[in-house]
Order: sequence, then C-alpha cells, then structure tokens
Amino acid sequence: MTVSKLFTPIRIGSIALKHRVVLAPLTRFRNTGDHVPNELLVEYYKQRAGNGGGLLITEATFISPMAGGYPGAPGIYTKDQVEGWKKVTEAVHQQGSAIFQQLWHVGRATSSSILPNNATPVSASAIAINGNNMAGQPYGVPRALEESEIPSLIQDYINAAKNAIEAGFDGVEIHGANGYIIDQFINSNSNVRTDKYGGSIENRTRLALEVVDAIQQAIGPERTAIRFSPWGAFQDMGDETPLETWGYLTQQLQDNHPNLAYLHFVEPRPDVVGVAEDDKGPSLKSFRKIWKSAFISAGGFGDHREHALAVAEETGNLLAYGRHFIANPDLPYRLQENLPLNPYNRDGFYAGGAVGYTDYPTWEETQKADSENTAQKAAL
Repeated sequence: MTVSKLFTPIRIGSIALKHRVVLAPLTRFRNTGDHVPNELLVEYYKQRAGNGGGLLITEATFISPMAGGYPGAPGIYTKDQVEGWKKVTEAVHQQGSAIFQQLWHVGRATSSSILPNNATPVSASAIAINGNNMAGQPYGVPRALEESEIPSLIQDYINAAKNAIEAGFDGVEIHGANGYIIDQFINSNSNVRTDKYGGSIENRTRLALEVVDAIQQAIGPERTAIRFSPWGAFQDMGDETPLETWGYLTQQLQDNHPNLAYLHFVEPRPDVVGVAEDDKGPSLKSFRKIWKSAFISAGGFGDHREHALAVAEETGNLLAYGRHFIANPDLPYRLQENLPLNPYNRDGFYAGGAVGYTDYPTWEETQKADSENTAQKAAL
C-alpha cells in the first residue's frame, strides 16, 4: 500500500520527524495572569505530542512586557515564564515529539489600557486598525516606531529566543504574519514610512530579515523559523504586490539563510482578493519553488482531508492543523488511519479551563468507552 507523503519522515534543521502533521500555533488564553504557562498547558501539549515524532508550534508568546499584554497569553521574558515552559517542553520531549516556540509582538493590535504604564502601542506607521479591539473599544492610533528604537526591538527578539532555548524548546518561529508588528512593516497599507524601513519592498521587509538574521546568529539557523501570511487581510493587512513582496522575502532567506529550520506560510483564503498567480488565483506555489528546504503550509486542511493529502503528495510540505488538532489530540494517528474526527467546540476555544481544551478524547479512549458502555448494556 502506498504511504502518503504526509506520513513520511522529514528533517527540520537538525530534527528528524516521523511525519508531516504539525500543530499550528493557537492562542487560547489559558496561562496565568503573569503570562506563565500552567499545568493545563503541560497537559494540552503533552496530549498532542502523544503520537511521537511530530512537530508542535506553541501559541504566540510575548517577547517582552511591551509586546502585547492580553490576559491569559504567555510570555517568555521572565524567569517564572521560562520555568513554566520547561515543564511543557519536558512533557513533549518525553512523548518523542519536537516543539518550537512562536515569538510574538503585536504592535498596533493592542490597547494602551493593557500595556505597562498605559503606553501607546507602536507600529510601522501611525495608522490605526479599523474596528474595535478585544475590549470592544476602537483601536487607538499607534505611535510609529522610531528608527533608533528598532535595535532594541530586535534585542527583545534575541532575548526571547535565548530564553526559549533555555526553556528547552527545539527552536523558535518568528511570528511575521496575521497583522502583527513584523507584518505591519511588510504590508504596504500599514507602512508609509520614508526611512530605510519604508517605501520599497526591500525596505518594508528589512525588519523581518534583520530579526531572522539576529536570531539565527544567537541560537543557530537550524533552530530558527518564520511564519508569513502573504494574502492575509486580518487586522487590516493588505499589500499592493504580495507575490513580489513575499517572493523577495523568500528569495532573500534562500540566498542568505538556506539552513533555517523551515518557512511557514498561511494559505490564501479561497475568497481572497489579490494578485492571481494563475487561473486558480493566489497560491503559495511560487514561494515553494524558491525555498528549497522544509516548508509548512497552514489553512483549512482539517476540513478537506483529500485536498490535504493531495497537497502533501504534490509538494512534500508539512501541513499545520489548528481547530481539528484541538479537538483531536491524536490527529496524526486519525489522519493516517482515515478515522473519524471529533468535532471541535468553537465556544470552548477561548473559554478558559479544561473544557474545550484538554477534555477531547483520543480514538483509543473513545473506543474503550464505547466498549465499556456496550458491556454495561449487555449486563443489564
């Protein structure tokens, strides 16, 4: 019987994986008020590492107190946070899986009310996100980051990466997607700077490339990765030339950092409005052709199993799963054996506590429970 490429080994950096099913980074606000991972997170990541030989990417993690502030989100800038994450990485490694930490600075996607000393959020330019923030209030106008402040921001990324390695992570994934600070610099509609970090594609991508370069120098290229979302519209993102912009980024990484652990791209939505690569519309194909090493793609694969298998077969990509990996802690096994999936409970995504987080059964647990129920009924 032919084995799908999704279930064949691959290397990311120096790590050998047994399959290509990846836990996508998923913010779920289950940490303490001090942004410290707790025992609930230990259990959550341990469950999803249970099949062994896979890659888990953590929820987005603040690199500094000024990087965000959302209640329940984790950090990696204090000793207590490092110690909390050590318990997570130890649990994952005991199950035989690898784990990368996603490093996060939200930029303008926050509020002064949750930043230290009511500080004004920073971004590439003084352009606010349309709509309301998590508190139900309109987003405020951010302060454009001064060029002289950028080295300090990059140093925060370096410190966070070093802390992640101290905490036992196999590597870090820089969050350069979904409308957060690096993405705010990349996209032409959120970056109207006139200095060396604005204007041309080369300038708008400069921060992303500098952060990658700094982190790979600090912890090694094989422990460094980055995530992008070329056609992402979340949080008012938009770029005039996505193929050219992210094509340049990918080429620069291939030319200068070919030994990075992986690149992680978010698939364009089917209804996205953007520059079409071919008759089927925007795709990641051009970026995949440039990058010669491990490539992760994310976006709706759990809802379209046959499509996911076809993508894996055609490209050899690792595929990141989100909602369905929450609901199915043994997702790689279920996919490989073509077993039914637990439905996810959307109401539990951000509810706090174990419900909708660590209470989903594995296939084995479901079968055992069904067998016990059948035996009880037979005994009546």
